Amino acid sequence: MKSKPLKNQWEFGDLFAPIPTPQSPTPLQVPTPPAAEPKVAPRVFSVTELTGVVKRLLESQIGTILVTGEITNFRKYPSGHFYFTLKDKQSQLGCVLFQNSAKAISRSILDQLKDGEKITIHGDLSVYEARGQYQLVVSHIELQGLGALQAAFDRLKQKLQAEGLFEPSRKRPIPRYPVRIGLVTSAQGAAIRDVLSVISRRQPSLEVILTACRVQGDSAAGEIAASIKMLNLWSSNSERPIDLILMTRGGGSLEDLWAFNTEGVARAIVASAIPVVSAVGHEVDFTISDFVADLRAPTPSVAAELITEGTFSSRVTVVRARDRMSQLVRQIVHWHREELEGLVGRYQRNHPRRRLQAQAQRLDDSVERLRRLPRRQLETFILQLSQLGRRVLYVRPLQRLRQNQKEMKRILEDLGNVLRPQLQLRRQKIELLRIRLELLSPIKILGRGYSMTWNSTTGRLLRNENEVSHGDQLRTVLGDGEIQSMVRRGVQSPEN
Repeated sequence: MKSKPLKNQWEFGDLFAPIPTPQSPTPLQVPTPPAAEPKVAPRVFSVTELTGVVKRLLESQIGTILVTGEITNFRKYPSGHFYFTLKDKQSQLGCVLFQNSAKAISRSILDQLKDGEKITIHGDLSVYEARGQYQLVVSHIELQGLGALQAAFDRLKQKLQAEGLFEPSRKRPIPRYPVRIGLVTSAQGAAIRDVLSVISRRQPSLEVILTACRVQGDSAAGEIAASIKMLNLWSSNSERPIDLILMTRGGGSLEDLWAFNTEGVARAIVASAIPVVSAVGHEVDFTISDFVADLRAPTPSVAAELITEGTFSSRVTVVRARDRMSQLVRQIVHWHREELEGLVGRYQRNHPRRRLQAQAQRLDDSVERLRRLPRRQLETFILQLSQLGRRVLYVRPLQRLRQNQKEMKRILEDLGNVLRPQLQLRRQKIELLRIRLELLSPIKILGRGYSMTWNSTTGRLLRNENEVSHGDQLRTVLGDGEIQSMVRRGVQSPEN
């Protein structure tokens, strides 16, 4: 990843506002004094805030870089992390290699790390906030002795790139649903175990044709190129051709991966009639085969996942569709159940029996209030009369008596004026309720010519003739009185 270059060594983004450059007035022109701007108090940073700002600036503006120098103060902690300082003649830089990143580096390189060793580091510039110290988080290390290989790598890369072998237009699409693939790798390496493990988990039906070869050493490049040619020849003569070729191996140093940086392997990949997937090393490792292959995968496991993605995602889609359909059915059933329960509840709340009971309860409340109203007013009047009687003892009796008589007369008139409309209103409400009760009364319905008949033996109300048998005693209730009768079946009338 290329970092964004700084415009100058003092560029800190938007942390500080730029200082405006004053302009001189033109001749014969009196400069207008600028309007007074309100003074804004400078922002005060805490140490943690300022350190965080510096960290974000370093990570965003510089990011991933390559640094070369000499190791000093090298030490390994029990946690598996490595700490050392990279220096040259004038400066030094703190570096940290965490345990997870150290696993991706060749053991032979780690064993050679010591004070005085010259190396090239690939890592991300960051800040250790606890100390406010900037440092390089190492992801890859190369010894200086590998510089010649790197130069050869760059020359071959430029040559093949000039020929257009890296162009995306030249590369072929990878089949979405492969049935048979060719695998070019070592039969004893970790890469084949990772690839087969992923394939067996995601697409067990995928057929794998292995052409075992060396992936490291002087003869590895020739064997890799020969394996690619062999798979092409075998596929052209087979009834079921190979859909793609996966060329892979695990991580290592530049020297370990050199077989995949040779021109012979690159030419074999370009000449292959079958699409080629290259998965060599770890994510940070790039080889010539990665650039010329039709698809580059960062690791062997990721390559297997990319190859099986079409079949695996289709299977996942089917499973998710089944689960989604089951969920939708459960939701629909739940919605209809809630709707049915709501209808049942509304039916019960609006049943005529409920309404009749509510009306009867309101009638009882109205009667009780009417019964209590005159008593309360009478009690109020008696209390007022008692108070007036006690006041008579302290004033002149005759004059107070006349005044009290007038007041009592007025109170009686007011009381009558108040009670009469209320009593009239209560009587009207009671009469309305009585009429509504009579309308709803079954007895009233019987008075209009209807009747109800019970089976005297079972006590059941009869609704059709099939509910009685010959000889049953019946009781028929009319609007006025009732009739006792007996069922006789199969008996002809006298007219017949």
